[in-house]
Amino acid sequence: MSKIARRKFIQLSALAAAGCMANSGRQVFAQDLPQVTEDDPMAAAMKYTHDASTVDPGSRSKPDAEQNCANCALVQGNDGDTWRPCQIFPGKTVNANGWCTVWAPKA
Repeated sequence: MSKIARRKFIQLSALAAAGCMANSGRQVFAQDLPQVTEDDPMAAAMKYTHDASTVDPGSRSKPDAEQNCANCALVQGNDGDTWRPCQIFPGKTVNANGWCTVWAPKA
């Protein structure tokens, strides 16, 4: 399994942070945002998938069968919404059943 390089991760994290800090001056709702696609360059780099059940838990850096976007600390929005904003993909929404390599448990 290929690991994402530390430098690449830092670059992508900085890009995500910059996107989170940008404020267009108007309120945006999750339903107004486009859905991230699995072939999006950022999504591909993070190995994002709309369905976490297709990912082998043993191939994850933190093996756990219950990892998905709905229980990730980086996902925002309301519990129960199918598509929610994510700090890793600024300006786009991810599927609550999805998963990527940046998954982090909620505190």
